[in-house]
Amino acid sequence: MSQSSEDKSHGRLQWRILIGFVSGLAAGLLAYTFARDAHWVATVIAYVTMPAGQIFLRLLFMLVLPLLFSALVIGIAEMGEISALRKVGAATLVYTLIVSGIAVAISLLVVNTIRPGEGVDRQAAQDLLAKGAASAGSILQSSTEAKSGVEAVLALVPSNVVTAMGENDILAVMFFALFFGIGLLLVKTPAAETLKGAIEGIFEVAMKLIGLVIRLAPIAIFCFMFNLSAQFGWDLLGKLAAFVGVVLLALGLQMFVVYPALLAFVARRSPLAFFRQTREVAVLAFSTASSNATLPTSLRVADEELKLPNRVARFVLTIGATANQNGTAMFEGVTVIFLAQFFGVELTLAQQLYVMVICILAGIGTAGVPAGSLPVVALILGSVGVPPEGIGLIIGVDRFLDMCRTTLNVVGDLVCAAVISAVSGGEKALAPSPA
Repeated sequence: MSQSSEDKSHGRLQWRILIGFVSGLAAGLLAYTFARDAHWVATVIAYVTMPAGQIFLRLLFMLVLPLLFSALVIGIAEMGEISALRKVGAATLVYTLIVSGIAVAISLLVVNTIRPGEGVDRQAAQDLLAKGAASAGSILQSSTEAKSGVEAVLALVPSNVVTAMGENDILAVMFFALFFGIGLLLVKTPAAETLKGAIEGIFEVAMKLIGLVIRLAPIAIFCFMFNLSAQFGWDLLGKLAAFVGVVLLALGLQMFVVYPALLAFVARRSPLAFFRQTREVAVLAFSTASSNATLPTSLRVADEELKLPNRVARFVLTIGATANQNGTAMFEGVTVIFLAQFFGVELTLAQQLYVMVICILAGIGTAGVPAGSLPVVALILGSVGVPPEGIGLIIGVDRFLDMCRTTLNVVGDLVCAAVISAVSGGEKALAPSPA
């Protein structure tokens, strides 16, 4: 399929999702306003919209762990693809983990300070929470009890990765994927390359299947929004606006506080000059909402405007298009905590740290399909005891937020390239070691 036809298909799907969101919201608000206590509303929710939504969620949960595992393994392994760039690859990995950690910490701080999800009907929230525990929550059998101290550290290292997958222990699976990816990065044999190709095949198949499942999203979003708006009524609109505001605030702090600090103090560049030189990339990223579509322009700007070492910039920007996704990680963190507040689920500090780590690791290789972060958000929600059906609330505004976080992702890749070029010595990092 050509890039043009993919873009058209993406656009049509986004319109169908928006129609599903608006239709479900409108139908639910009408039911809330004129037939709040009618028996038929409860019947429709119990036997039509709730089961339809559960089928969609189960399909996502079935595919998300293979997707995350393969994406993280390949994302790490490709950082050492070129032997002359191993130093750059190691620096890129460390940078990605640190800056993504800062991004997610900012998003959690903002959403916990403003608390946009509070103030809805608690009884309605508890009713839906109970239904979620009996339906979607049962899909994920992992315990929501947070481990602490030494127990939490030991739980990161799985004694049996198959058991960890079966128990939906996301952090243990992702630790294994990270460790396995480092192993593939270090071993350069024909057998290891074959294994890497097989894992890439798993990633491609999982992405394709996720893309097919996402085509059901308009129907699922209609069902989710009908369920939510029929029970919460007009409070939903105010909470949705507050959610958008908090996401934009968090993205703005990363873009206009963290990135300028990195440019000024690490890359030794003027932030104002940098943003002026990269404005073409930012506008293109915002308009297309696609890191991959923006990559050619990013490469040209890195070469012609920023004057970065060509091979370093090419390596960092190509990897960054899938691995360095600060905006996506921030969106996932804000969404999980917002929905926890909305449904009245109090997350402990340990649980929020758990969310933070998953968002950081999930940002390395998030699926490049429409609503690619949707499976990750649904999985995290279920693992901390929040009804995954809540994703329906945020999908309607996801297109606009996707444009904003893609802009942050793409500009962040250029910031990463500038920083790595500075700390690795630019072209010196490419010079062969003396015999």
